Amino acid sequence: MQLETKRLILRPFTEEDAEDVYAYARDPRVGPPAGWKPHRSLEESREIIRTVFSQPGVFAVVRKADGRVVGSAGFTGRHRKEARGTDDELGYSLDAGCWGQGLIPEAVEALLHYGFEELELDTIWCEHYDGNQRSRRVIRKSGFTFRFLRMQRLPDFDGERRLVMVYSMTRPQWEARQRGGGGA
Repeated sequence: MQLETKRLILRPFTEEDAEDVYAYARDPRVGPPAGWKPHRSLEESREIIRTVFSQPGVFAVVRKADGRVVGSAGFTGRHRKEARGTDDELGYSLDAGCWGQGLIPEAVEALLHYGFEELELDTIWCEHYDGNQRSRRVIRKSGFTFRFLRMQRLPDFDGERRLVMVYSMTRPQWEARQRGGGGA
């Protein structure tokens, strides 16, 4: 399964992507705001590719210009009891050197289409930790609607508690956006 946008290819990860993943995932500006620690080794990045990134619906974000993996984006397989019908959570990460270029909103648009059309989801969730303004901008720009706050303990950070902002988009909201009607 592969998705394509103007500047990106979203495709399954391979172990050959480990060097690119390690290049961005070791940067302390990338993981901690999203709740995970920077990768400490190339082998750790390989293990993440084998486990987390091998799940269905998770894609390597590949820049067409140079073929480099600059992030990850896709569905986490986590569901919310607040949803009616089928749902999934959307997550993403991006090389700090690519921030501010609109790459993740571009990937999210492709994933929204994939989620609602191919996976036939009724609701897509997205969330960010308090203070992660970059992720907040992606979520808002992509048309998600704020739903509620919750607290979460982060095992990677000794059980630290963080406030989480939770957003969603329903199929009717997405369809209205496709027609140019907003719908949030």
